[in-house]
Amino acid sequence: MSLPLSGLRVVDFSRVLAGPHCAKTLLDLGADVIKLEPPGGDLARRAFPSNGEISGYYAQQNAGKKNFSIDLNVEGTRDVVLRLCDTADVIVENFRPGTLASFGLGYSDIAQRNPKVVYASISGYGQHGRWSSRMAYAPTVQAETGITATTARQFGRNETGLRSDSLSHADVYSGLHAAIAILAALQERATTGRGQYIDVAMAAVMMSINERFHVDLSENDLGAEVPILGATDGPFFHGPGGELFASPMSLVGSMSFPFYLTAMRRPDLAEDPRFLTPELRLKHLDELHQIVQEWIWTFPDMEALDAQMDEAKIATGRVRELKEIAETDWAHQWRAVRTVSDRDDGTIRIPGRPWHFSDADDTEDEQFVARQGEHNRDVLGALGYSAADIAELERRGALVQPSRPQPGASVAEDDLPA
Repeated sequence: MSLPLSGLRVVDFSRVLAGPHCAKTLLDLGADVIKLEPPGGDLARRAFPSNGEISGYYAQQNAGKKNFSIDLNVEGTRDVVLRLCDTADVIVENFRPGTLASFGLGYSDIAQRNPKVVYASISGYGQHGRWSSRMAYAPTVQAETGITATTARQFGRNETGLRSDSLSHADVYSGLHAAIAILAALQERATTGRGQYIDVAMAAVMMSINERFHVDLSENDLGAEVPILGATDGPFFHGPGGELFASPMSLVGSMSFPFYLTAMRRPDLAEDPRFLTPELRLKHLDELHQIVQEWIWTFPDMEALDAQMDEAKIATGRVRELKEIAETDWAHQWRAVRTVSDRDDGTIRIPGRPWHFSDADDTEDEQFVARQGEHNRDVLGALGYSAADIAELERRGALVQPSRPQPGASVAEDDLPA
C-alpha cells in the first residue's frame, strides 16, 4: 500500500527552512510536492557546502520535490501560477505577510477559485498586528521568546555575553507545527468539503514547545525547587571506558535524587547531612557528582552500567558525533540516513523518514534534488499548456531554464533566513 498522503498535491512557495521543512514532511508522508522558485532561486541553494547549484542544506529540505521556476514579474505569469494552484490540495508559503497577496496569490485569490485548498502561511509573528512585518530568523525568534535567555541561564554565557543554539529550532518546529495544522485542516475538509487558511507564528510555536513555560511565568509560586532544577538538569558523567554520557535525572531534585540512590544501592545517602534537601544538594553538588562518578567507575563497561541504571529507571545517552550514530546498527536498521545524488559525480547524505507505517510500503524510493526549473515543461504540460505556449513563455523569459550547475559563491548557513 502507498503512504498516507499519496495523491495529495502540495504547491510549495517557501524558501530556506521553515516552509520547505513543512513541505518536505508532507512529501515524506507521500504527497506530491511542486516547489516554485523565483529567478534568483532559493537562497539555500548557495549554502555551504555546495556543489554548484545544489547544496547539502538545500538537498536536505527539498530532495524529492518537483521544481517549477517562474518569474512572477513577467506579464501573464500570475495566471499560470493560479492554474497550478487550482490543482493544489495544500499551499505552503513563508514570505513576509502580504508578499504573495501583492502578486494576486494570497489565500482569498486562490480560495475563490479553489475553495478546497488548505493554505498555510508561516511567519515570525503572524499575519496581523504590530509585529507582523518584522523580519524573522530562527536566532531572533528564539531570542524574543525566552529560548536564548534560558540557554544562557542553564549553560552559561560566551565571550559576547550570551550563548545561542547553533540549530534553527524555531524554523524546524514551525515547519512541523504547520504540517500538523495542515493535516488537521485536511481532516476537517474530509467532513465539510472546504479548505481553510492557517496562520503559523514562529514566536507562538517556540512558546508552545517550551516545556518550562509554566516555570518562568510562575514567579516561583511552585516552590524553591523551580530555579534549582533549571540549573542542574542533565548531569554528564564519564563511563567505565571513558565515554562521556548524559543522564536526564537531576542530582538535586527531590523527585530524581532517589533514583540514583536506588541505582547505587546507597539509601544511606538520603540521611547524609550534605544531601538532605535540594538546597543542600545544590550547595554540595560537586561532592555528590563525584560520589556517583566513582560508583560508575566500578563497572567493567557501559553495558553493565546501563543494565543497573535501567533497573533504577535512569536512562543514559552517550555523547556522540552525528557521524557515529549514522554508522550504528540502529541507524542502518531504521534507515535513518539516506543518500541522494548531488546531480554531478557525488552524493549527499540526508535524514531518512522518522516513521514507518505498518500499512504502507515505506521503503524509500530513489530521490534526487531537482535543478531549478527542471520540471517546468512537465508541470505546464500537465496543466494543458501546449508546446508552443511553453516555448512562448521561455522566449519571454518567464521561465528559468534548468542548467548544469556551475561553481559559484556560497553563503554560510548562519546567514539563512526563515
